[in-house]
Amino acid sequence: MTKKIRVGVVGVGRLGSLHAKMFSEMREVEFKGVFDIKDETSRSVASGFGVVPYRTYGELLGNVDAISIATPTSTHFEVASKALETRVHAFIEKPLTQTVEEADRLVQLANQNNVKIQVGHVERFNPALLALEKYNLSPMFIESHRLAQFNPRGSDVPVVLDLMIHDIDIILSLVNSPVVGIDANGVAVVSGSADIANARIKFKNGCVANVTASRISQRKMRKMRLFQRDAYISIDFSEGTAEVFRLVDASEGTANTTMLLGQINAGAQKRKIVYEQPEIKEVNALKYELELFVKAIQRDEQPIITAEDGKRALQVAQEIMAKIQDQQLQL
Repeated sequence: MTKKIRVGVVGVGRLGSLHAKMFSEMREVEFKGVFDIKDETSRSVASGFGVVPYRTYGELLGNVDAISIATPTSTHFEVASKALETRVHAFIEKPLTQTVEEADRLVQLANQNNVKIQVGHVERFNPALLALEKYNLSPMFIESHRLAQFNPRGSDVPVVLDLMIHDIDIILSLVNSPVVGIDANGVAVVSGSADIANARIKFKNGCVANVTASRISQRKMRKMRLFQRDAYISIDFSEGTAEVFRLVDASEGTANTTMLLGQINAGAQKRKIVYEQPEIKEVNALKYELELFVKAIQRDEQPIITAEDGKRALQVAQEIMAKIQDQQLQL
């Protein structure tokens, strides 16, 4: 029988309390307790799951094999570094840290102490994206829009780190090529940092990604479009749906195709245009990523989203913010 992993949660606000709920439902986990800087919050959440409300996160670290860190980004490095030094595995919500230098140090600590870090880029586990796993995705142009209505919570950080970093991480995972150039601009409308931002990311293989994020939109939107040779893919993260338009050989069967849109007879090779809606499975993205974290520990495997992945996303986000700052200084 596989040994259960003892887990605790540091930071049990809105998101951290969801982490606590997910861990409490896992058979592979012995959910030990929580810590929050607000004693009342800590006691309330701990009471709801019948676990211990620890007085410090240091005490919690002494009683677990792994922790989930859902505290403000400014505290990620402090909490995570203490966990890694104590040989406790860490799931760290996005963004990994405030700076790339801090991310580098966490990578070093994890390697030195033979423990694992998984970064909480939850959109990687959106059912719409998971439904595309059977396709060979090799986009050469990507367009994404992540728009939200204004919420004072989270407005203390730039929209690039609050929202855009989701799409940055997904794009970096889809395009297996180094970033060679970034252009960006943004505007601070209602807060002290950029509330709407756009970036154009260029990759060595020729792919270009046009990424827009806003937290002052009248309507919500979380969409991404991928263009590649012989295919166009549309992903709606809010609705959890995906659509695929692709060219196939005229001889290829269409039994699993939603719709045949037409046939191209020009040239030597006859091809058909087909439209498909991949099957969407019911997946709780947050629970799924936490389950994968636990399995990585049990099986001594590399986490599905590593600290290096989180660092790359942060690095691109930081460069985008630097470009925006330069642009604002020139005004």
